[in-house]
This record gives sequence, structure tokens and C-alpha cells, in this order.
Amino acid sequence: MVGFVKTNVDNGVCTVTFFHPASNSLPGIILAEIADAINIAGVDSDIKVIILKSYGDRAFCAGASFDELMAIENEREGLEFFSGFANVINAIRTCPKFVIGRVQGKAVGGGVGLAAAVDHCFATKFASIKLSELAIGIGPFVVGPAVERKLGTSGLAQLTIDATSWRSAEWAADYGLYEHVYSTPEEMDTAIDTLSSKLASSSPEAMKELKKVLWTGTENWGELLKERAAISGRLVLSDFTRNAIRAFKK
Repeated sequence: MVGFVKTNVDNGVCTVTFFHPASNSLPGIILAEIADAINIAGVDSDIKVIILKSYGDRAFCAGASFDELMAIENEREGLEFFSGFANVINAIRTCPKFVIGRVQGKAVGGGVGLAAAVDHCFATKFASIKLSELAIGIGPFVVGPAVERKLGTSGLAQLTIDATSWRSAEWAADYGLYEHVYSTPEEMDTAIDTLSSKLASSSPEAMKELKKVLWTGTENWGELLKERAAISGRLVLSDFTRNAIRAFKK
């Protein structure tokens, strides 16, 4: 299996589910399909709210695909790959529907970016987080604005500078990344179902206008995240990063 993105619509709720056998890592094709699914759901009048989730029990998302990072040969390819993360974040940001996140397990790098980009995020006690990019010579440049928007500069700095340490789900909730930390996936899903049902019966126009208000100040992200993608795309070509990724893969 090489991964997939699936959508399911039920009673006005669109669930977007992604999967990759490497702990739900994010190669370019998966990123593109997630962005497309959110963009399509955003213009479908029958859809009132979107849930973003991954497949499986313990790993929400391992972040960027190491295989694709190693395959990048020039800055243009680097920009293209990291723009995939920018496109997903901007799809969530500009979508007129609320996007709810379901984080059932560990989130690393770009996975933390997804959790930060959604409008409202649920998690289990297994959903610890880590921004490991600096450890491989890059940095969370693309996801950084989304993470800082939710956790503040202090939270972003702690995660970014101490790139090898995990932070617990409770830590993430205290900093505002998660709405609540649930003991089991079943408890979390019950809460998600309750909220999504309420939103599905709410005023679409009111939710659209409220989302604009909540994202005020991010109007430049279309340009900003592309600039950040170029930085990562340049750094990923370094010998330090190549050697670090080889060591991680071993």
C-alpha cells in the first residue's frame, strides 16, 4: 500500500481520512490530495463541516516523507515539495467551513502543523507532539506560522529549539493546540460526533463569517508560506540534512 486519501459525507459532515504505511507520513501526493479534498468540500453546499483524521490507532502523522526528502535534487524540487504543506494549511485557512481535527496518536513535524492549522482539534492522551525539523537541519518554517498562531511564540520556541523531545498531549492542550485530551479514541469520537452534528445544523453563513474573523491577520499566508517553503527547500539539500535523514532511517 502506498497510501490514500478518502472522503465520506454523511448528514452534512465531510470526513477526510489520510493514510500512509510509514506512520501516516506525508509524501507530496498525499498532501495534494488532502488540499484538494478540503477545497472541494469547501465549495460543496451540502457539506457544513469537515473532519480531518488519519487512519490507524497510535500514529496521527509522522510528518514529511523521508524518502521524498532524500529524492529532492534542487531548490525547485524542494520548493515544490514543501509547498505541499503550505497548500494544505492555506486550504484549511481559506475554506469557508470549519475544519475539525482528530488526533488519535503521535504527531511529528508536519503532523503538528496539521493539528495546529485546523479550526478545532480533539486528541487522545496518546497524542504527544514533536517538531523534529531542526534535528535534521531544516526547521518548521512552513508549519511554524500555524503552530505559533495556536501555541504562541513561547510554545513554538520550546518545540522548535528542543527538537528531539516529545511534549505530552496534556502539554499541547495547555498551550491551546488541543480542545481536550480524552482517555480513549471512543470518548474522543463521541465528542467529535456531538460537535460536528451541532455545527452541521448551524448557520453556514454565520460560520463562514466567524471563520474569517478567527483567521484575521493571516491574509498574507499565501505568500508567506511559499517563502518559508523555499527556505526549507534550500536547506534540505545540505550535507547535514542528507546525513541526518540517513541516520534517522537506520
